[in-house]
Amino acid sequence: MHVNYNLNKIKFATDEGTFTRAVGLYESGKVTEVETLGGYYSAVVQGTKPYHASVSVRNYKQGHCTCYLGEKDTLCKHMVALALYAVMDGKPLNDKDKQIGHKVECGKRREAMSDEELMLAKMSITDAMKRIKPYSGPSRTWFANQDSLREGCNMLSAIVSDLPVNKQSSEILVKLLLRLDRKLRVGGVDDSNGIVGGFMTQVVEMLEEFAKGDPACIKAFEALAGRETCFEWNEPLVRILDEGVY
Repeated sequence: MHVNYNLNKIKFATDEGTFTRAVGLYESGKVTEVETLGGYYSAVVQGTKPYHASVSVRNYKQGHCTCYLGEKDTLCKHMVALALYAVMDGKPLNDKDKQIGHKVECGKRREAMSDEELMLAKMSITDAMKRIKPYSGPSRTWFANQDSLREGCNMLSAIVSDLPVNKQSSEILVKLLLRLDRKLRVGGVDDSNGIVGGFMTQVVEMLEEFAKGDPACIKAFEALAGRETCFEWNEPLVRILDEGVY
């Protein structure tokens, strides 16, 4: 049965603790008696005792489990483990599959991106930005909104970590920061948990590393001069710009 999500969707939209525990269940063969019926996967997942779990093929967060969290309609490790089985078809996970990938990392590549690479990077960023949604609903939907923010920032983290260290990438990152800043200031995004702000801080630190590796990157910081931003995240980069060198 075809599912409408993949491994990255599960990784990026699940909190780290739940995902890690689900991987442990999946890898130790705790997902048993898997069946498909009526648009759902169902299984017996061995935890402290056997739990009956189900997940929709449309959305792995839609389903049920007989564990304590599942009975409270909360996504649990048993449901996520079953979702992993659905997308992996029981095949083993490699080390990269198990990496959450939520931390921004500065790569070693220096060469400019091709036109196709640049277009794909921008398209991927635009797609991830759709998850950075405003919040104005009832309190019961707040957690779903925060999950969406987390997913978007995790997606962005993976994208920006693949960018080469050069002025071209610096311009992309500065524009991304300004778009996120606008969402926080006037776009109605509720970042009470600091998910977006934490990602932005990592990107600023990444740009500081860019400036060390390639001084030409500093020119991209001109777009930040004289701007008022939320929590003044641009100050370290403007300081580098004012000094002219790192």
